[in-house]
Amino acid sequence: MQNGVMLQFFHWYYPADGSLWNKLKNEAQQLSDMGITAVWLPPAFKADTGGMSVGYDVYDLYDLGEFEQKSSRRTKYGTRQEYIDAISAAHAAGIQVYADIVVNHKAGADEKELIKVVKVDPENRTEVISEPYDIEAFTKFTFPGRGKKYSDFEWNHTCFTGIDFDALHNESGIFKILNDAGGEEWEEMIDDEKGNYDYLMYADVEFRNEAVREEMKRWGKWYLETTGFDGVRLDAVKHISPKFYNEWLDYLRSETGKPLFAVGEYWAPGNLPLMEKYIEATERRMSVFDASLHHNFHAASSAGKDYDLSTILNDSLVNADPELAVTVVDNHDTQPLQALEAPVAEWFKPLAYALILLRKDGYPCIFYPDIYGTSYKDNGNDGNEYEITINPVEKLDKLLWLRTNKAQGEQTDYFDHANCIGWTRVSEEENVACAVIMSNGDDGFKSMAVGEKYKGKTFVDHLGNAEGMVAIKEDGTGDFYCSSGKVSVWVVNG
Repeated sequence: MQNGVMLQFFHWYYPADGSLWNKLKNEAQQLSDMGITAVWLPPAFKADTGGMSVGYDVYDLYDLGEFEQKSSRRTKYGTRQEYIDAISAAHAAGIQVYADIVVNHKAGADEKELIKVVKVDPENRTEVISEPYDIEAFTKFTFPGRGKKYSDFEWNHTCFTGIDFDALHNESGIFKILNDAGGEEWEEMIDDEKGNYDYLMYADVEFRNEAVREEMKRWGKWYLETTGFDGVRLDAVKHISPKFYNEWLDYLRSETGKPLFAVGEYWAPGNLPLMEKYIEATERRMSVFDASLHHNFHAASSAGKDYDLSTILNDSLVNADPELAVTVVDNHDTQPLQALEAPVAEWFKPLAYALILLRKDGYPCIFYPDIYGTSYKDNGNDGNEYEITINPVEKLDKLLWLRTNKAQGEQTDYFDHANCIGWTRVSEEENVACAVIMSNGDDGFKSMAVGEKYKGKTFVDHLGNAEGMVAIKEDGTGDFYCSSGKVSVWVVNG
């Protein structure tokens, strides 16, 4: 996947007007021309809040905007046919499509059940704080609006490990469901955060139930054959036993004969060992988003010149395991006013994108607002309403062009200054070379080598952030420079 670029084709506050699938259909060729080679689409199935839902409060995995359920036929993004048409248009433009897979939990049950549970401490889910007792739980899913089309599987309390609401006593909490599959124990997780972080939200799926696993495999094969996607983004893998995805991915790949790219959302910013532990547990079956690199970007953009740029890649997955690192600048969870809010400041985004687009390692993922921009309103943690504007990243189109046309070949790093770093990429192909330099402090310059074959030639900054030309010396080096707080990418003149 050399020089591939993924685009997260949505954000949390995309308008709930059913337009996203048609937008992709209409703009697929334009995105391809920009250098986008794959799109990650949001959850396409019906969720508890119907046509208003971003999709992570998943209700019916088989309803891709086809049935009148949860007060709407379409999803937030469009209808089933519009979704399929959008995927076809992306394929026609040479773009792969990655489907967002949300199977950790289910929301919006059709019926309640009287079940036996124990209540646990929300901050330590291994600590039981009640005797077993009966509650009424929203754990029965019959999907009357679909009427058993595609699948007659019905979900009940034996399909779940936990729930967060007791309708009998009108009480919220975390309740461990006592059933034959798991008893009083949660599923085994990689991390011991909150004692055990199997439970995240809603009705938590019990993957030790063989019937559940078989239904998930049937659904996955149906979904893939129905829509023809090329890969998957796996939601909330931190809360799902790695054993399930090992089995599920092996099944889909063997049944369909497709390699099926997969990237897991194991969001552990600043905790590289946990991500490496997850990769080991899944035996390298999937890539992982580089949450640690995003953490570095956020910190660097907040600290300004006080951040040591020479350490920007330290403790990142792309540094430790570049083959499986999907690199991001921002996403729908880190954007302003979201639960994991940690946005990268606007001034630093061109530097961050240069670091993921113009280096040889990692599979970069661009965030929708960084191409299209957006404005929205929502309440912050303090209860006050805020209006947020995210502007398109300056010259991101030029960085994409550079990735396609110039950022190839051998890489040499010059991470030797706290406020000014750079690297060169030099291919054997004539005039396919670049010298990248950036500063988070004052104006900077650096002597870097592009090779003796370029001696006597001049380089110019393709981004236009630095004026003039750089002459390459007899030894193949040049004195490249950049402006304060900017990135410059020098390429052969002409």
